[in-house]
Amino acid sequence: YSLDGILVFGLLLVCTCAYFRKVPRLKAWLLSEKRGVWGVFYKAAVIGTRLHAAVAISCIIMAFYVMFIK
Repeated sequence: YSLDGILVFGLLLVCTCAYFRKVPRLKAWLLSEKRGVWGVFYKAAVIGTRLHAAVAISCIIMAFYVMFIK
């Protein structure tokens, strides 16, 4: 349990949910609820699509950190 592990998990969650939002079957199945526990996936997908440039840069920085610094 570390901060960088939580950041990696959060970035992967946002990137995965943003990808799921582009796939019609997965969007209807996973991202249909906007409230509750399943709403977390919807909110992560919205963050991933609206802030796609910032999320992509964060993923690149985190990959560099995990591969070369850690």
